[in-house]
Amino acid sequence: MRTSASRHIRLRGNYRNMEEKLIRIVAAFVSVISLVSVFALYHFPQLRLWAEETAAFREQKSLEEDEQMTRLEILDYNMENIVEKGEGEVFSQQLRLEIPEGVKSEEVTLENNYLTQMFTITIPQADEYYLYDYPMVGRSDNIADMTYKSGEGEGVVEIQFGEVFEVESTYDGQYLYLDFLTPRELYDKVIVIDAGHGGDSSGTIKQGISEKDLDLAIALKLKEVFEEDKESKVGLYFTRTDDSNPSAEQRVSLANILQADLFISIHNNATESGRFSSISGTSVLYDGHDESLGAKHFAEICLDELTKALGSINKGLAEENETYILSEAKVPAALIEVGFMTNQQELANLNSAEYQRQAAVGIYQAIMRAFDEGY
Repeated sequence: MRTSASRHIRLRGNYRNMEEKLIRIVAAFVSVISLVSVFALYHFPQLRLWAEETAAFREQKSLEEDEQMTRLEILDYNMENIVEKGEGEVFSQQLRLEIPEGVKSEEVTLENNYLTQMFTITIPQADEYYLYDYPMVGRSDNIADMTYKSGEGEGVVEIQFGEVFEVESTYDGQYLYLDFLTPRELYDKVIVIDAGHGGDSSGTIKQGISEKDLDLAIALKLKEVFEEDKESKVGLYFTRTDDSNPSAEQRVSLANILQADLFISIHNNATESGRFSSISGTSVLYDGHDESLGAKHFAEICLDELTKALGSINKGLAEENETYILSEAKVPAALIEVGFMTNQQELANLNSAEYQRQAAVGIYQAIMRAFDEGY
Protein backbone atom coordinates (compact mmCIF):
# COMPACT_ATOMS: atom_id res chain seq x y z
CA MET A 1 0.00 0.00 0.00
CA ARG A 2 2.79 2.40 0.83
CA THR A 3 4.51 1.59 -2.43
CA SER A 4 1.37 2.40 -4.50
CA ALA A 5 0.81 5.64 -2.59
CA SER A 6 4.42 6.75 -3.18
CA ARG A 7 4.12 5.97 -6.89
CA HIS A 8 0.89 7.97 -7.10
CA ILE A 9 2.54 10.97 -5.44
CA ARG A 10 5.49 10.80 -7.86
CA LEU A 11 3.18 10.66 -10.88
CA ARG A 12 1.23 13.68 -9.62
CA GLY A 13 4.54 15.53 -9.29
CA ASN A 14 5.57 14.62 -12.83
CA TYR A 15 2.23 15.82 -14.24
CA ARG A 16 2.58 19.09 -12.33
CA ASN A 17 6.11 19.59 -13.82
CA MET A 18 4.84 18.87 -17.33
CA GLU A 19 2.00 21.35 -16.88
CA GLU A 20 4.42 24.02 -15.74
CA LYS A 21 6.71 23.40 -18.74
CA LEU A 22 3.76 23.51 -21.13
CA ILE A 23 2.60 26.79 -19.61
CA ARG A 24 6.08 28.26 -20.00
CA ILE A 25 6.25 27.13 -23.68
CA VAL A 26 2.82 28.57 -24.46
CA ALA A 27 3.72 31.83 -22.70
CA ALA A 28 6.96 32.09 -24.70
CA PHE A 29 5.09 31.38 -27.96
CA VAL A 30 2.47 34.03 -27.16
CA SER A 31 5.25 36.53 -26.39
CA VAL A 32 6.96 35.86 -29.73
CA ILE A 33 3.66 36.20 -31.63
CA SER A 34 2.98 39.47 -29.82
CA LEU A 35 6.40 40.86 -30.71
CA VAL A 36 6.00 39.82 -34.36
CA SER A 37 2.54 41.40 -34.46
CA VAL A 38 3.81 44.66 -33.00
CA PHE A 39 6.71 44.70 -35.48
CA ALA A 40 4.40 43.93 -38.40
CA LEU A 41 1.91 46.60 -37.38
CA TYR A 42 4.67 49.17 -37.01
CA HIS A 43 6.34 48.30 -40.30
CA PHE A 44 3.22 47.29 -42.27
CA PRO A 45 3.38 50.19 -44.75
CA GLN A 46 7.02 49.39 -45.55
CA LEU A 47 6.27 45.67 -45.84
CA ARG A 48 3.33 46.33 -48.12
CA LEU A 49 5.44 48.67 -50.27
CA TRP A 50 8.19 46.08 -50.48
CA ALA A 51 5.67 43.42 -51.50
CA GLU A 52 4.19 45.69 -54.16
CA GLU A 53 7.62 46.61 -55.53
CA THR A 54 8.65 42.96 -55.61
CA ALA A 55 5.46 42.02 -57.43
CA ALA A 56 5.93 44.88 -59.89
CA PHE A 57 9.54 43.84 -60.49
CA ARG A 58 8.55 40.24 -61.16
CA GLU A 59 5.72 41.34 -63.43
CA GLN A 60 8.04 43.65 -65.38
CA LYS A 61 10.69 40.95 -65.57
CA SER A 62 8.20 38.39 -66.82
CA LEU A 63 6.90 40.86 -69.40
CA GLU A 64 10.39 41.45 -70.74
CA GLU A 65 11.17 37.76 -70.89
CA ASP A 66 7.94 37.08 -72.74
CA GLU A 67 8.98 36.86 -76.38
CA GLN A 68 5.54 38.08 -77.42
CA MET A 69 6.10 41.51 -75.87
CA THR A 70 8.65 43.98 -77.19
CA ARG A 71 10.19 46.80 -75.20
CA LEU A 72 7.80 49.18 -76.96
CA GLU A 73 4.77 47.10 -75.97
CA ILE A 74 6.00 47.16 -72.38
CA LEU A 75 6.31 50.94 -72.67
CA ASP A 76 2.66 51.18 -73.72
CA TYR A 77 1.69 48.69 -71.01
CA ASN A 78 3.33 50.87 -68.35
CA MET A 79 1.50 53.91 -69.68
CA GLU A 80 -1.85 52.13 -69.62
CA ASN A 81 -1.22 51.11 -66.02
CA ILE A 82 -0.63 54.61 -64.71
CA VAL A 83 -3.64 55.91 -66.63
CA GLU A 84 -5.92 53.18 -65.29
CA LYS A 85 -4.67 53.55 -61.73
CA GLY A 86 -4.83 57.33 -61.88
CA GLU A 87 -1.35 57.53 -60.40
CA GLY A 88 -0.11 61.09 -60.63
CA GLU A 89 -0.21 63.39 -63.62
CA VAL A 90 -0.91 61.92 -67.04
CA PHE A 91 1.73 63.90 -68.90
CA SER A 92 1.35 65.36 -72.39
CA GLN A 93 4.92 64.63 -73.50
CA GLN A 94 5.73 61.42 -75.34
CA LEU A 95 8.16 59.82 -72.88
CA ARG A 96 8.89 60.11 -69.16
CA LEU A 97 12.02 58.75 -67.48
CA GLU A 98 12.67 58.93 -63.75
CA ILE A 99 16.20 60.06 -62.93
CA PRO A 100 17.91 58.10 -60.12
CA GLU A 101 18.16 59.96 -56.82
CA GLY A 102 21.36 61.97 -56.55
CA VAL A 103 21.78 62.40 -60.31
CA LYS A 104 21.52 65.96 -61.65
CA SER A 105 19.74 66.71 -64.90
CA GLU A 106 22.89 68.15 -66.48
CA GLU A 107 24.65 64.81 -65.87
CA VAL A 108 22.20 63.05 -68.18
CA THR A 109 23.46 63.28 -71.76
CA LEU A 110 21.23 63.29 -74.84
CA GLU A 111 22.59 62.61 -78.33
CA ASN A 112 20.53 62.78 -81.51
CA ASN A 113 22.22 61.16 -84.52
CA TYR A 114 20.26 62.44 -87.50
CA LEU A 115 22.20 60.30 -89.95
CA THR A 116 21.18 57.00 -88.30
CA GLN A 117 17.99 58.35 -86.68
CA MET A 118 19.23 57.03 -83.32
CA PHE A 119 18.53 58.97 -80.11
CA THR A 120 20.72 58.02 -77.12
CA ILE A 121 20.14 58.80 -73.43
CA THR A 122 23.04 58.14 -71.05
CA ILE A 123 22.08 58.06 -67.35
CA PRO A 124 24.71 57.98 -64.58
CA GLN A 125 24.22 55.48 -61.73
CA ALA A 126 21.66 53.50 -63.73
CA ASP A 127 22.32 49.78 -63.31
CA GLU A 128 20.89 46.69 -64.99
CA TYR A 129 17.68 47.02 -62.98
CA TYR A 130 17.12 50.68 -63.83
CA LEU A 131 14.07 50.10 -66.05
CA TYR A 132 12.59 47.81 -63.39
CA ASP A 133 13.16 50.19 -60.51
CA TYR A 134 12.15 53.22 -62.60
CA PRO A 135 9.80 51.97 -65.34
CA MET A 136 9.82 54.20 -68.42
CA VAL A 137 6.34 55.26 -69.43
CA GLY A 138 4.93 56.91 -72.51
CA ARG A 139 3.77 56.21 -76.03
CA SER A 140 5.63 54.27 -78.67
CA ASP A 141 4.40 56.43 -81.58
CA ASN A 142 7.22 57.18 -84.06
CA ILE A 143 9.62 54.80 -82.28
CA ALA A 144 10.84 51.89 -84.39
CA ASP A 145 12.82 50.12 -81.64
CA MET A 146 14.25 50.69 -78.18
CA THR A 147 17.05 49.00 -76.23
CA TYR A 148 18.71 49.37 -72.83
CA LYS A 149 22.16 48.37 -71.64
CA SER A 150 24.24 49.16 -68.55
CA GLY A 151 27.84 49.06 -67.45
CA GLU A 152 30.66 51.14 -65.99
CA GLY A 153 28.34 53.03 -63.67
CA GLU A 154 25.81 54.19 -66.25
CA GLY A 155 22.83 53.04 -68.27
CA VAL A 156 22.17 53.75 -71.94
CA VAL A 157 18.73 53.91 -73.53
CA GLU A 158 18.79 53.82 -77.34
CA ILE A 159 15.69 54.88 -79.23
CA GLN A 160 15.61 54.06 -82.93
CA PHE A 161 13.36 56.31 -85.00
CA GLY A 162 12.07 55.51 -88.46
CA GLU A 163 12.66 59.10 -89.55
CA VAL A 164 14.41 62.25 -88.37
CA PHE A 165 13.01 63.90 -85.24
CA GLU A 166 14.09 66.83 -83.12
CA VAL A 167 13.87 66.01 -79.40
CA GLU A 168 12.80 68.61 -76.86
CA SER A 169 13.50 67.77 -73.22
CA THR A 170 12.23 69.18 -69.92
CA TYR A 171 13.16 68.21 -66.38
CA ASP A 172 11.14 68.78 -63.21
CA GLY A 173 13.68 67.61 -60.64
CA GLN A 174 12.55 64.00 -60.70
CA TYR A 175 11.43 63.16 -64.22
CA LEU A 176 12.92 63.79 -67.65
CA TYR A 177 10.21 64.39 -70.25
CA LEU A 178 10.85 64.02 -73.98
CA ASP A 179 8.89 65.30 -76.97
CA PHE A 180 9.59 64.22 -80.56
CA LEU A 181 8.99 66.86 -83.20
CA THR A 182 9.37 66.69 -86.97
CA PRO A 183 11.73 69.26 -88.53
CA ARG A 184 8.77 70.73 -90.41
CA GLU A 185 7.13 71.54 -87.09
CA LEU A 186 10.12 73.73 -86.23
CA TYR A 187 11.48 75.10 -89.51
CA ASP A 188 10.14 76.75 -92.65
CA LYS A 189 12.86 75.18 -94.79
CA VAL A 190 15.16 72.18 -94.39
CA ILE A 191 18.64 71.81 -95.93
CA VAL A 192 21.20 68.99 -95.84
CA ILE A 193 24.89 69.91 -96.06
CA ASP A 194 27.34 67.15 -96.91
CA ALA A 195 31.04 67.69 -96.23
CA GLY A 196 32.73 65.33 -98.68
CA HIS A 197 35.00 62.43 -97.74
CA GLY A 198 36.10 62.02 -94.09
CA GLY A 199 37.65 59.30 -91.96
CA ASP A 200 39.84 57.00 -94.03
CA SER A 201 38.63 58.72 -97.23
CA SER A 202 40.90 61.73 -97.41
CA GLY A 203 40.16 62.80 -100.96
CA THR A 204 42.96 64.76 -102.59
CA ILE A 205 46.02 65.40 -100.42
CA LYS A 206 48.45 68.16 -101.37
CA GLN A 207 51.34 69.45 -99.28
CA GLY A 208 49.92 67.75 -96.20
CA ILE A 209 46.49 69.32 -96.71
CA SER A 210 43.58 66.87 -97.02
CA GLU A 211 40.47 67.60 -99.03
CA LYS A 212 38.32 66.05 -96.30
CA ASP A 213 39.51 68.73 -93.85
CA LEU A 214 38.85 71.59 -96.26
CA ASP A 215 35.36 70.27 -97.06
CA LEU A 216 34.51 70.03 -93.36
CA ALA A 217 35.98 73.44 -92.52
CA ILE A 218 33.76 75.14 -95.12
CA ALA A 219 30.68 73.22 -93.91
CA LEU A 220 31.32 74.30 -90.30
CA LYS A 221 31.83 77.90 -91.43
CA LEU A 222 28.43 77.68 -93.15
CA LYS A 223 26.96 76.50 -89.85
CA GLU A 224 28.36 79.64 -88.19
CA VAL A 225 26.91 81.90 -90.89
CA PHE A 226 23.43 80.44 -90.39
CA GLU A 227 23.73 80.72 -86.60
CA GLU A 228 24.46 84.42 -87.04
CA ASP A 229 21.19 84.86 -88.94
CA LYS A 230 18.84 85.14 -85.98
CA GLU A 231 15.78 85.59 -88.20
CA SER A 232 16.37 82.40 -90.15
CA LYS A 233 13.82 79.60 -89.86
CA VAL A 234 16.02 77.20 -91.80
CA GLY A 235 16.83 73.79 -90.35
CA LEU A 236 20.41 72.87 -91.24
CA TYR A 237 21.36 69.18 -91.09
CA PHE A 238 24.88 67.85 -91.65
CA THR A 239 25.97 64.42 -92.81
CA ARG A 240 29.07 64.90 -90.68
CA THR A 241 30.52 67.49 -88.33
CA ASP A 242 33.69 65.56 -87.48
CA ASP A 243 36.27 63.31 -89.11
CA SER A 244 33.82 60.50 -89.84
CA ASN A 245 33.01 58.94 -93.20
CA PRO A 246 29.31 58.18 -93.68
CA SER A 247 28.49 55.96 -96.62
CA ALA A 248 27.20 57.54 -99.82
CA GLU A 249 23.86 55.87 -99.09
CA GLN A 250 23.66 57.42 -95.63
CA ARG A 251 24.48 60.87 -97.00
CA VAL A 252 21.80 60.96 -99.66
CA SER A 253 19.30 59.06 -97.50
CA LEU A 254 19.40 61.84 -94.92
CA ALA A 255 18.27 64.32 -97.58
CA ASN A 256 15.57 61.97 -98.85
CA ILE A 257 14.24 61.01 -95.41
CA LEU A 258 14.04 64.68 -94.44
CA GLN A 259 12.45 65.53 -97.80
CA ALA A 260 14.90 68.42 -97.76
CA ASP A 261 14.29 71.52 -99.82
CA LEU A 262 17.95 71.52 -100.91
CA PHE A 263 20.96 69.16 -100.72
CA ILE A 264 24.52 70.49 -101.11
CA SER A 265 27.69 68.40 -101.12
CA ILE A 266 30.95 70.32 -100.61
CA HIS A 267 34.13 69.10 -102.34
CA ASN A 268 37.37 70.41 -103.83
CA ASN A 269 38.92 69.65 -107.19
CA ALA A 270 42.22 68.48 -108.65
CA THR A 271 43.68 67.92 -112.09
CA GLU A 272 43.32 64.41 -113.52
CA SER A 273 47.06 63.89 -113.32
CA GLY A 274 47.24 65.19 -109.78
CA ARG A 275 50.05 67.56 -110.76
CA PHE A 276 50.12 71.22 -109.88
CA SER A 277 49.05 73.48 -112.74
CA SER A 278 47.61 76.91 -113.53
CA ILE A 279 44.06 75.48 -113.68
CA SER A 280 41.84 76.99 -111.00
CA GLY A 281 38.24 77.95 -110.37
CA THR A 282 34.84 76.78 -109.15
CA SER A 283 32.48 74.28 -110.78
CA VAL A 284 29.19 72.66 -109.79
CA LEU A 285 27.89 69.19 -110.68
CA TYR A 286 24.23 68.19 -110.94
CA ASP A 287 22.14 65.22 -112.07
CA GLY A 288 19.92 65.85 -115.08
CA HIS A 289 17.72 62.74 -114.95
CA ASP A 290 14.74 64.40 -113.27
CA GLU A 291 14.33 67.93 -114.57
CA SER A 292 11.25 68.47 -112.38
CA LEU A 293 13.54 68.79 -109.34
CA GLY A 294 15.19 71.88 -110.77
CA ALA A 295 18.68 70.59 -109.98
CA LYS A 296 20.31 72.30 -112.97
CA HIS A 297 18.99 75.76 -112.13
CA PHE A 298 19.93 75.28 -108.49
CA ALA A 299 23.47 74.37 -109.61
CA GLU A 300 23.55 77.56 -111.70
CA ILE A 301 22.58 79.62 -108.64
CA CYS A 302 25.32 77.97 -106.55
CA LEU A 303 27.96 78.57 -109.23
CA ASP A 304 26.95 82.21 -109.70
CA GLU A 305 26.86 83.10 -106.00
CA LEU A 306 30.05 81.22 -105.11
CA THR A 307 32.21 82.73 -107.86
CA LYS A 308 30.97 86.19 -106.86
CA ALA A 309 31.77 85.60 -103.18
CA LEU A 310 35.21 84.11 -103.88
CA GLY A 311 36.23 86.04 -106.96
CA SER A 312 37.14 82.66 -108.46
CA ILE A 313 37.05 81.61 -112.10
CA ASN A 314 33.76 80.15 -113.32
CA LYS A 315 34.64 76.65 -114.53
CA GLY A 316 31.01 75.95 -115.43
CA LEU A 317 28.38 73.33 -114.75
CA ALA A 318 28.78 69.60 -115.30
CA GLU A 319 25.92 67.14 -115.71
CA GLU A 320 27.02 64.10 -113.74
CA ASN A 321 24.59 61.19 -113.82
CA GLU A 322 26.90 58.55 -112.36
CA THR A 323 27.59 60.19 -108.99
CA TYR A 324 25.55 58.23 -106.44
CA ILE A 325 24.56 61.04 -104.10
CA LEU A 326 23.30 63.09 -107.05
CA SER A 327 21.55 60.33 -108.98
CA GLU A 328 19.80 58.96 -105.87
CA ALA A 329 18.69 62.32 -104.51
CA LYS A 330 14.93 62.87 -104.55
CA VAL A 331 15.47 66.58 -103.85
CA PRO A 332 17.32 69.40 -105.71
CA ALA A 333 21.01 68.55 -105.24
CA ALA A 334 24.30 70.18 -106.18
CA LEU A 335 27.88 69.02 -105.71
CA ILE A 336 30.16 72.05 -105.41
CA GLU A 337 33.85 71.86 -106.33
CA VAL A 338 34.99 74.99 -104.49
CA GLY A 339 38.50 75.19 -105.94
CA PHE A 340 41.53 73.32 -107.28
CA MET A 341 43.93 71.90 -104.73
CA THR A 342 46.44 71.40 -107.57
CA ASN A 343 46.77 75.16 -108.04
CA GLN A 344 49.31 76.56 -105.61
CA GLN A 345 47.54 79.87 -104.99
CA GLU A 346 44.08 78.31 -104.74
CA LEU A 347 45.36 75.67 -102.34
CA ALA A 348 46.71 78.41 -100.08
CA ASN A 349 43.38 80.23 -100.32
CA LEU A 350 41.35 77.11 -99.52
CA ASN A 351 43.53 76.44 -96.48
CA SER A 352 42.84 79.89 -95.01
CA ALA A 353 39.97 80.47 -92.57
CA GLU A 354 39.07 83.75 -94.32
CA TYR A 355 38.63 82.09 -97.72
CA GLN A 356 36.67 79.23 -96.16
CA ARG A 357 34.37 81.82 -94.62
CA GLN A 358 33.91 83.51 -98.03
CA ALA A 359 32.98 80.16 -99.55
CA ALA A 360 30.45 79.58 -96.77
CA VAL A 361 28.92 83.02 -97.35
CA GLY A 362 28.63 82.25 -101.07
CA ILE A 363 26.80 78.98 -100.33
CA TYR A 364 24.54 80.78 -97.84
CA GLN A 365 23.65 83.42 -100.45
CA ALA A 366 22.93 80.69 -103.01
CA ILE A 367 20.57 78.97 -100.58
CA MET A 368 18.68 82.16 -99.75
CA ARG A 369 18.44 83.10 -103.44
CA ALA A 370 17.10 79.63 -104.26
CA PHE A 371 14.39 80.09 -101.65
CA ASP A 372 13.53 83.48 -103.13
CA GLU A 373 13.15 81.77 -106.50
CA GLY A 374 10.70 79.21 -105.19
CA TYR A 375 12.76 76.23 -104.02
